[in-house]
Amino acid sequence: MTHDFPRMTGTAFTPDWFESVSVNRPAAERRAASLPARRTVKKEWQAAWLARAITCIDLTTLAGDDTAGRVQRLCAKARNPLRADLLEALDLQELTVGAVCVYPTMVPHAVKALEGSNIPVASVATGFPAGLTPLPLRLAEIRYAVEQGAQEIDIVITRELALTGQWQALYDEIRQMREACGPAHMKAILATGDLKTLTNVYKASMVAMQAGSDFIKTSTGKEEVNATLPVSLTMLRALRDFRDLTGQMVGFKPAGGLKTAKDAMTWQILMKEELGTRWMMPDLFRIGASSMLGDIERQLEHHVTGRYSAANRHAQA
Repeated sequence: MTHDFPRMTGTAFTPDWFESVSVNRPAAERRAASLPARRTVKKEWQAAWLARAITCIDLTTLAGDDTAGRVQRLCAKARNPLRADLLEALDLQELTVGAVCVYPTMVPHAVKALEGSNIPVASVATGFPAGLTPLPLRLAEIRYAVEQGAQEIDIVITRELALTGQWQALYDEIRQMREACGPAHMKAILATGDLKTLTNVYKASMVAMQAGSDFIKTSTGKEEVNATLPVSLTMLRALRDFRDLTGQMVGFKPAGGLKTAKDAMTWQILMKEELGTRWMMPDLFRIGASSMLGDIERQLEHHVTGRYSAANRHAQA
């Protein structure tokens, strides 16, 4: 990823920034519910927003039956997420997704398939999705994925440390993960569906950023509850507070449960309202999704032709 700002360095562990914070859930839910109700984007502007959403997608396969062939097909879709006729009709020269995200053992296949494309390969690590393997093994998994060519690492936190308020221990763990990532950018998955309260979400977000996370991410996609608007709003408020305190810019990635073009629009509206246009770019905003791309392509075809096509005309890979 290229930035027009310095890479995150994090800070010393500073509990004063979050210990006294308490998030009002009803207020967060009201604010989140108001966004899609009060804001809308139509016609050619909607098409432009959907095209931009494609550039922010981390096209993902994290299945137990992943194969080299599946990863190669996914990478082919990542290179050409829209049919050539739609690109021409939308007056777009080139369009690619933000990244391709796979398990560590699939990284070499993705790197080879994306060679020459400038699309980064992201890998989950640290005992994804539960994160309950011993810390030395989790750190070794990060280093393995980076050695195989991953340019971005999606780590998972130890939920127990957040649930029991062991914030110093959580900071120390994430800090070691950041060091293991080396030049690869690190996205800290907070597994917000497991954290129980929005206050815990805020505090975990702040600790992850203090520890040097380049992105904070909602979910693994494997929890019972994944990305929601109130959770995302809470994380963005923490991100904004961290920016105001340090001047450092941290990215945001919602993941899990985002499937439609409408979801893409809603979360972009949230980013626009809370953080502004700069945070809608792929170096600061990613969407963890797979099926969403097909629905966006379907909506863009409707914009171009005036007709809806069947979903099976827009294969994921």
